[in-house]
Amino acid sequence: MARLDERVLRSVVGEGFAERSHFFDAAGALWVAGELVHVEDLVLHDVHMDSRAPSHELTIAHSVLRARRRIWTGEPSWALGMSGLATLTATLGEGKAQEGKSLPVPVDADEESDDEGGPLAAEMAEIDALLARSQKLLDIHTGKTSAGEAVAVTPAKRNEDPLGLLGDDEWDEEQRLAEWRSVQPLADSLPPVLGAAILFEAWERIEPLRRQHWLGGLLVASHLRARGKVASHLFSFYGGLKLVRHERRRARDRATRLQAFLEAMHLGAVAGLKEIDRLSLARTQMELRFRGRRSNSSLPELADFILSRPMVSAAMIARHLRITPRGALNLVNEIGIREITGRGRYRAWGII
Repeated sequence: MARLDERVLRSVVGEGFAERSHFFDAAGALWVAGELVHVEDLVLHDVHMDSRAPSHELTIAHSVLRARRRIWTGEPSWALGMSGLATLTATLGEGKAQEGKSLPVPVDADEESDDEGGPLAAEMAEIDALLARSQKLLDIHTGKTSAGEAVAVTPAKRNEDPLGLLGDDEWDEEQRLAEWRSVQPLADSLPPVLGAAILFEAWERIEPLRRQHWLGGLLVASHLRARGKVASHLFSFYGGLKLVRHERRRARDRATRLQAFLEAMHLGAVAGLKEIDRLSLARTQMELRFRGRRSNSSLPELADFILSRPMVSAAMIARHLRITPRGALNLVNEIGIREITGRGRYRAWGII
């Protein structure tokens, strides 16, 4: 894993490798959950060029992709803090803020009675509550409200689901998330890789989030980045976990599960080394094509774009380079990458 981090940090294709790993890890997260999402569909969905209506699984995979990018653009330890978890899970405790934070605005008694008795009073109250939650989330995201103040907010039960059809009163996600965060001091006192395995095992056992269970692997990668083990990119944990047999990663014995998670990180690092070698070789071959070209040639930029995506289409190249689709096809023919669909129309190219 340290060798992979050093290779990515010093390689000319390091940025492309880091961006490609987002796509493969998002597809791997759905694979571990028992759903199949094609990386090609995820790439097209990311640029709003879907060939068909996106499925529910594809939408979830795109959420994983966006979460990985958000974690990567933040501070190394941001995702493991209260503000980071609140942003990633979009679940903030609802309730009254601390006294003295804001003064109530005086409202005329007649106007207040008219609003309360109006035909849209309930709908307006729901809109006001939604705006308050959104503003609270934005304040934490922009740093106007500290994480300590976010914790001080007293959670309250929501009345959006009185019948319990969408939620479970016995499944307290905030309490479970707090229980998982209590394992972080133990993980920080251990070596980074072992601490990451401890964190993911606790995530699998506690199951803090029912609809975002895939977030555990991303937090493991964030832990490795915060500890300095893999700082050059966000480690693709799910890419290695899907190579481990289901019986081992879901075993009843805790030691077996920890060994499976450690093996997943090892397999992910090995796969990453092979990927960086493949991208480096492809970069060298493409450089031979545009060596000696004029300084304003679009081929170097096209090479960087190809290395940053699992696959590209003529429309994607045309949009990225701001050229015509015919010009994109001419550049693809000049740079000499492999066509991966075998079709005569709606073709795509990539590095296999």
